[in-house]
Amino acid sequence: MKYEKLLNTLKRFFKKHRRLPSYSEMLSLFGFASKNAIYKIVRQWITEGFFIKEEDKLVPTSKFFSLPLLGLVKAGFPILAEEDKKYLTLDDYLIEDPISSFLLTVSGDSLVEIGIFDGDIVVIEKRKEALPGDVVLAEIDREWTLKILRRDQNKTYLASANINYPPFFPQNELKIHGVVKAVIRKLRN
Repeated sequence: MKYEKLLNTLKRFFKKHRRLPSYSEMLSLFGFASKNAIYKIVRQWITEGFFIKEEDKLVPTSKFFSLPLLGLVKAGFPILAEEDKKYLTLDDYLIEDPISSFLLTVSGDSLVEIGIFDGDIVVIEKRKEALPGDVVLAEIDREWTLKILRRDQNKTYLASANINYPPFFPQNELKIHGVVKAVIRKLRN
């Protein structure tokens, strides 16, 4: 992709000011003397899908916020890494249906054996139904929890992924409100 350093400069400006710079501001940001050069670069970015024009205003698309996906790296024996640069937005990768999705912060340790820890953020897709084995946001006897949906001999219940917790069988009612689609964790703050 052409103009990658200039695009990164624009991203830094956007992060700091929460807006895109004007064409005049781009002149000084990029160190250019000609507005025509700015227009050419912006047209190229529009063609590449980083921006759209709305009412003579430049509007960033999700591709503007995307991160480079550089390729594959093995977590086993070391090998030579190959670069295969593509761009990926985390929204597009983690959230299939943005209209019916939301985030929750996990509190507790009942799902640690499947890699969901206290403080993680989960992406929930609103649903009333789920398949056995899905990690669900459920209301069991009017209490909310995040557990694994299980069915056994016509009984539906919730299971933990921590040997310190028993299975949870509803006394009165079990409602599914969503399914976990992704887990987000910062390794260090």
